[in-house]
Amino acid sequence: MTPSHAYLDYSAEVAAAKATGKPIVALESTIITHGMPYPQNGEMAARVEAIIREEGAVPATIAVVDGRIKIGLTDLERNALAQAKDVMKLSRADIAFAVAQKKTGGTTVAATMIAAELAGIRVFATGGIGGVHKGAESSFDISADLDELALTPVIVVSAGAKAILDVEKTIEVLETRGVPVVGYRTDVMPAFWSSRSALPAPLRLDEAAAIARFHATRQELGLRGGMLVANPVPQDEEIPAEVMSGHIAQAQGELGPKGISGKAVTPYLLGRLLELTEGASLKTNIALVENNARLAAQIAKSL
Repeated sequence: MTPSHAYLDYSAEVAAAKATGKPIVALESTIITHGMPYPQNGEMAARVEAIIREEGAVPATIAVVDGRIKIGLTDLERNALAQAKDVMKLSRADIAFAVAQKKTGGTTVAATMIAAELAGIRVFATGGIGGVHKGAESSFDISADLDELALTPVIVVSAGAKAILDVEKTIEVLETRGVPVVGYRTDVMPAFWSSRSALPAPLRLDEAAAIARFHATRQELGLRGGMLVANPVPQDEEIPAEVMSGHIAQAQGELGPKGISGKAVTPYLLGRLLELTEGASLKTNIALVENNARLAAQIAKSL
């Protein structure tokens, strides 16, 4: 066992999958701890795990619990996390701190990628990645998710970057970092709650097997880092972009007067949008996470 693996605890289901070579899909936990209210967060997490099993893969929800990096949660652990208060929101900068100090925290995209790579998991399903926040030219608020995508060889399946971000600048940063951004069966980037944006998708692939082959080819060529698969939310579940843009502008206008910044921005905006859309944003968020889990399982099987 390498030193880093001494900090990992595998669930029985994930350990069995590793032993038999069954495909595994990583899942983040900040969507549970910071992204949705209780009890919808726990119900969503259980449903997403069930979808991955239905597709013939094994789910591995990742979190730090009392200083242990959990690769797969039991039902009891997942339910406890869904109700936990004042847990940390962990990224590359502080995941080791939480382990060293025996803290509990939800893992962001970046931290989940780190743990997935340690565990030998190559595919990860999430809702949306972090990215360049609006006003970043003065605040320098840019998610560590983008650098992690450039460093860590994990395929991240998402509905694009969260629409609360400056998506155009986010795509530019990913291009600069050499991260492939693949539209799944689309020529335009999805906009999280909406299936379409005004931005073209840099690359397009229409089959899970083609995404798996692309990833394998990059590794064979010695190209480090992961890739972002942009999977649009089903159109019958989306909120039109023109509707969401007004709500997002209103919520973002409240940040400055309320003194909200840093890691508190995304949870605040998601919570406020839940209020402004009268619950519709949560319904769409759940639908897109389920959609991403299904595709991620298909990619994992192809790998």
